[in-house]
Order: sequence, then C-alpha cells, then structure tokens
Amino acid sequence: MPMRGHGRVAAWLGGLLCAAALAGGPAHAGNQKEEALADSVRLALSNAIADTRPPKPTFRDEAARVRYQAWFGEMSARLKKRLPDDQSRTEFLESVWYESTRAGLDPGLVLGLIQVESAYRKYAVSIVGARGYMQVMPFWTKVIGDSDRRKLFHMQTNLRYGCAILRMYIDMERGNLYLALGRYNGSRGKPQYPNAVLAAWKRWEFNPVAVASR
Repeated sequence: MPMRGHGRVAAWLGGLLCAAALAGGPAHAGNQKEEALADSVRLALSNAIADTRPPKPTFRDEAARVRYQAWFGEMSARLKKRLPDDQSRTEFLESVWYESTRAGLDPGLVLGLIQVESAYRKYAVSIVGARGYMQVMPFWTKVIGDSDRRKLFHMQTNLRYGCAILRMYIDMERGNLYLALGRYNGSRGKPQYPNAVLAAWKRWEFNPVAVASR
C-alpha cells in the first residue's frame, strides 16, 4: 500500500486536474506540449512540486511494509546492471516508489516510462532539451516551479515533476493511459510511444506471490 496520505494527495490532485482547460493548437515542446492550464491545476501542480519531504516510505501496517520490501528487493536485483552503485540504486528506488504512489501511479509504470525516456540516465538530455530520468521539458520549471531548470537533474525533483505531469495527463484524458502517454511524449494519437511504455511496464510489473514462491 502507498504511504499514508498518498491516496488523499492523488485524489486531491485528480479532482483539480480534471478541470484543466486546454488552449487550441498548442505547440510541441519536446516530450510534452506546453498546455494552457486552469489556475487551479497550476496551483495543484505547484504545491505538489514544492513539497520537500524526503522520499522515505512509511506504512500503515506490517503487511504494507513487507510488500514494499519485497518490491524493493526484486526491483533492486533487476536494476543492478543499469545502476550498479548500491546507494544510488537505493535512493532511486525509494524516490520512484514515493513519487509514483504519491501521484497515484503504479511504480512499474514509472520505471517503464523511465526506461523508454532515458534508459535510467540521470543526466540524459534530448535534442530538444528534455532533461533527466523522465525527460521533463524545462518550460515546466517556469510554469509550476521556481524557473531553475538545473533542478531537473536532481533525482527526486525530476521524478516529482515527471510523475505530477503524467498524473495530470491521465486526468485530462479521463483515465485513458494510452492517450495520456501520447500526450506526455507530445505524440497523442500515435501508437509508437504508448506501446513502447506499456511494453516496458510489463517488464517492471511486480508479482508478490511469484516472488514469495521462489
């Protein structure tokens, strides 16, 4: 189960983000389009980004803690070749869990998106300037942050922006993940990117029953 309060945060964000007002014909801006957002949506995103609590999971009960530990152990083993440093891998997975569950997203989906976007490269930069693990476009730091685009190379900040933006797109698309992923990539309606992320997600799905039976 997610950290206590994550469900309330996701529900609060979802209620506000569904009110997003989109302008006609927004221009492409790398992996995301720069949308015209309702004030309530911009405020919700800004508040989510500004939360500086450390990404340390806490749990409502022992079963939730055990499930997280099993997830962490499995994902750490899978990621070891990509992120060989133990401390860096631990911090990365703690942040992925924290930020994804905080936004009401499956951590496996976020791991799959990161695989497609940056191949787990912290300092990845696209040809149009998208940055970091989740390839966040710098304009977002001006729209909902403090305009410091350098922070997009900070692990937790990048994951927080990426998860909040994906959550917004899912709500804009009324839960249609295929269209939301296309919007995240700036290719809404085209199959290549959503199919790639959904396929990667399957590789990062967590089955606690299968893990326990080993």
